[in-house]
Amino acid sequence: MLFQVGGQGSRPTFFEMSAAQQLPSSLRAALTYSIGVLALRRPFLHKVLDYEDEFFAALMLILETHSLRTTDASFAESLYGLRRRGVNIQMKKEDLQMEAGNRIQNSGLRKRQKLLSVVFLVVLPYLKSKLHSIYNKEREAALQASLWGNVNERFDEIDNLGDAGSSFASTSGLDTDLSVRTRFRKRMHKIVATCYPWLHAGSEGLAFAYQLLYLLDATGFYSPGLHALKLQVCRATGQELMDTSSRITKIRSNERDRLRGPPWLKAVQGVLLTCAYSVLDYAQTGLIAAVFGFKMMEWWYQSAEERMSAPTVYPPPPPPPPPKVAKEGIPLPTDRTLCALCSQKRANPSAITVSGFVFCYACIFKYVSQYNRCPVTLVPATVDQIRRLFHDL
Repeated sequence: MLFQVGGQGSRPTFFEMSAAQQLPSSLRAALTYSIGVLALRRPFLHKVLDYEDEFFAALMLILETHSLRTTDASFAESLYGLRRRGVNIQMKKEDLQMEAGNRIQNSGLRKRQKLLSVVFLVVLPYLKSKLHSIYNKEREAALQASLWGNVNERFDEIDNLGDAGSSFASTSGLDTDLSVRTRFRKRMHKIVATCYPWLHAGSEGLAFAYQLLYLLDATGFYSPGLHALKLQVCRATGQELMDTSSRITKIRSNERDRLRGPPWLKAVQGVLLTCAYSVLDYAQTGLIAAVFGFKMMEWWYQSAEERMSAPTVYPPPPPPPPPKVAKEGIPLPTDRTLCALCSQKRANPSAITVSGFVFCYACIFKYVSQYNRCPVTLVPATVDQIRRLFHDL
């Protein structure tokens, strides 16, 4: 266990292998989110999201093929400085009590191993994703049927209420319209919905068992796919990195030598090859850097929009000027606790909203009902604008 945590030697730690395994799924989630945000302003990108599985499978097919061809490692493994090495396991009997002994010999990746690695890295995850989507659709359909009932069964019940001849004719018409391909597809979808949970549970359980054994240093294979291909993942040494660089240079020089055609066509093909090599060389860090840069730009602009859209806090407006007393209005008493109409201490004080002056409720109600104005400012008013005060100085 200390060997696993320390990370010494050529054997990768459990955390390195786990990070390399989770990188494609994390990259897919980041790319899907980025394209989804860009599709808000560019609707044509929704077509890419409609074929998300195919788009990502094609992208990973290019990256994995190039990585296995040049570095003998997957796209994620080469990013962490790991390499795949083929091992030949030969069984050798020692005696009656010993069952077998393993003799492991390191060898480079063969063409068949690279091809099968692409199948395990790209094709099988793509098929699993499609099966998962089919299972989700069938599950939603079953849930909807359990809640609302089957639409076809409802139509059959309605047809059964009619005469037998019309029911037989409608049933035969439906059977003729339903093609063999549609019925086969529905049957296959039902089979997938039934078998997929067991297949998924079995594959996940087997993968967990291999990861646990790898963590406990009981096996050299991190996943069942690597065991089936007889491949082990190791750290790349300095000599292997130098050999990889020289091998890439040799492969590309051979590809340039195989160019045919007139000089101008060779020049165009050479430029295209150079561009393709540059894109593939920087695809590992370029994709991750692009997603990180996109998230940074989104965070930057989102923060700016939040600052711009934040409501501006203005100071409260100054109070309006006090209403002016009309020359022909009733004069105000010097004692502010007295009513201007009855010159007595205010009883049940009430204010009129058009001016703000306070009177007795009975006095102001009677005056406004008769004259339809404020007695002090002579501003037009109604009894609906009288407000009772529950606290008067």
